[in-house]
Amino acid sequence: MSIAIQIRNPLLEQDWDEIARSFPEAGFAHGAAWAKVLHRSYGYEPIYFAAMENGTAQGIFPVMEVDSFLTGKRAVALPFTDFCSPLAPDREVFQALLSAAIEAGNQRRWKFLEIRGGTDFLSNQPPWGRFFGHVLNLQKGEKAIRKGLRDSTWRNIKQAQTAGIKVFFSPSAQALDEFIRLNRTTRKAHGLPPQPPTFFEALHDHVISRELGIVAIGDHYGKAVAAAVFLHFGGKVFYKYGASDRKFQHLRPNNLLMWEAILHFGRSGFQSLCFGRTEPEHEGLRQFKRGWGGEETRLCYYRYDFKKGAFVAGRFRSPAVSLGTRVFSHMPAPLVNALGPMIYRHIG
Repeated sequence: MSIAIQIRNPLLEQDWDEIARSFPEAGFAHGAAWAKVLHRSYGYEPIYFAAMENGTAQGIFPVMEVDSFLTGKRAVALPFTDFCSPLAPDREVFQALLSAAIEAGNQRRWKFLEIRGGTDFLSNQPPWGRFFGHVLNLQKGEKAIRKGLRDSTWRNIKQAQTAGIKVFFSPSAQALDEFIRLNRTTRKAHGLPPQPPTFFEALHDHVISRELGIVAIGDHYGKAVAAAVFLHFGGKVFYKYGASDRKFQHLRPNNLLMWEAILHFGRSGFQSLCFGRTEPEHEGLRQFKRGWGGEETRLCYYRYDFKKGAFVAGRFRSPAVSLGTRVFSHMPAPLVNALGPMIYRHIG
């Protein structure tokens, strides 16, 4: 096989999504919309590697360059993304993609290349971080999904229904505004500043308004008490963000919201719902996701250190840990909200 590696830019190529969809394993992060959101929000430069043979892509490796005077110059596949594995049919194609990325990194003076996924090809390398992933098969039907729920999960769904929670789905800017409002208080409680307004503007313009995502609202007699953002690509749905009003947590709105999302996407013909990554120390969140009866998998990140010329072991530290959750959780809300636009582009 004669493999030619090209550097592609999904911001400029109208057929990029067609290329990505040719790989069954491709998810939302591999598409052009997410690249546009990250570039517009944070200024990251997309450097997507494609293995070409006779004009056809045999593999793709999406990478974005993060150039920060605070945290250095490096490449991540991809920033603010739970996972984005390189797509290749075999080790030969993957190795060609990786070699091209390492060569580019040496030329561009990257500190490291972080790959979020890729265990099929990197299992012999030390992981930089370990997580859990959960995926629910939507094609097995509502009865089978209902049977697979944990008893406590179903009780919480019924509790929310009895309390009068209603769930609505909307692509509107108003629905996204409700999520943003809840997201600010949720992020502060977790010791994190909210994402900058430009991020949500880009998310609406490039994703939600183009029917590549939707906002789900959990309503309690006219008041939004829970919300979530779902993204989708090629028949796969990704649960990206969730937020809620802590004063209403006892009504279990998040459980009903997720259940209605499962029904909504299943009836719409989608194949699977991914719940995103979960840190091992977040046992409560892991149990919530396991309660839906999906498959639990191991997810690894890998980091190639250009100074050492090798993959290195470590422990992935989320932005929350790196920036100090206790500090943010005790700051006044206006100050926390103002910090988002200042720091997010440096921590991708």
